[in-house]
Amino acid sequence: MKTDEFDLKLLRLLQHNNRLTADELAATVGLSASAVQRRLKRLRDEKIIEADISIISPQVAGIGLTCVVDIILERGNTTSLEKFKRSLVDRPEVMQCYYVTGTYDFVLIVNTTDMAAYEHFTKTCLMDNPNVKHFYTHAVMDRVKMGYGVAI
Repeated sequence: MKTDEFDLKLLRLLQHNNRLTADELAATVGLSASAVQRRLKRLRDEKIIEADISIISPQVAGIGLTCVVDIILERGNTTSLEKFKRSLVDRPEVMQCYYVTGTYDFVLIVNTTDMAAYEHFTKTCLMDNPNVKHFYTHAVMDRVKMGYGVAI
């Protein structure tokens, strides 16, 4: 994962607009379009660029509720942790899942259509899981800032 100044310039530009063409990127960073294309291929192959996606408004998908969920597990052994991680990966409601230090074991960002759908999620994924000791829900009232970029 070695990057130089040209790579960093490309990454900064793409974080703000990943629809820029190789020609537009080349003109901005001072390389040829073919050199930019080679660099982008390498950055993607090396997973420095993890994904090229469009960020969709939650309202378009009928998402009416976002919750931040703090979870404490009953057991913290390796097998239990890995099993719990796997149980969350395929849940479409779970947008983000973090295994964290401190008071809680996991922090989730969960999107659902409404409180009834969130209640169903908690019953099937958390309440019925014998390794979940406690969970605390914070309902998001306002999305003040949300970003996916990293400081480069």
